[in-house]
Amino acid sequence: MTSIRAIRLASVVTAIDVLVASGFSIVGIVRPQYLLPAGSVPTQASLILGMYAAARTIPMALFALGAIYEQATQALLFLGALAGTMQLLDAGIGLFDRDAGKFGGPLFIAVLQFFVVYLLRRSLRTSSETPLG
Repeated sequence: MTSIRAIRLASVVTAIDVLVASGFSIVGIVRPQYLLPAGSVPTQASLILGMYAAARTIPMALFALGAIYEQATQALLFLGALAGTMQLLDAGIGLFDRDAGKFGGPLFIAVLQFFVVYLLRRSLRTSSETPLG
């Protein structure tokens, strides 16, 4: 895979990853009942937890989107790995909650995120080893 294709693929996947995470944290503030276990009632505590989630995911999304816009490959590698780790931890929370959707979705995104970071890293290593001319 060429470096350009790997950067584009990693950019798309990372953008989707951080925007989905930010979207869920915003939903946690605006409509927390969509994220709470069935039968749970939204409280002040769920609002505060949603705010804590947003305080972390929104800046992450802004930095990742900035790295994508600037085509900062090293930053994209780091932020992509961080975004994948966050999704993997979200999958762990879904597993703890015994909710297949809250486990499977984040796990899928995490695996996809780590895969594109791997492809990007490999393509950069390959292109730097290729002699010019």
